[in-house]
Amino acid sequence: MKKAILGLAFVATVLVSCEDKAKKDAENKVDSTTTAVEQTIDSATIKAEGEVDSAKAKIEAGAEKAVEAGKDAATKAVDAGAKAVKEEIKK
Repeated sequence: MKKAILGLAFVATVLVSCEDKAKKDAENKVDSTTTAVEQTIDSATIKAEGEVDSAKAKIEAGAEKAVEAGKDAATKAVDAGAKAVKEEIKK
């Protein structure tokens, strides 16, 4: 009887220590997964910021070209209008 009780106590001790080890392993895996996810999010954020900056630069360059084209068109229209007025005055 004494051997049976000691045997059960030994088995219980082994089970408890195995549970602690499994719990620590699970915690380590969760921590490493959390770190990996955070790194992935950080790298995705950096990449997205770069893409946004690139798109912003392209938009600004396009806007500058549009403004220059508008100025050129306005200058041509004003010149044509002035020419027409001069011709009318000559008549």
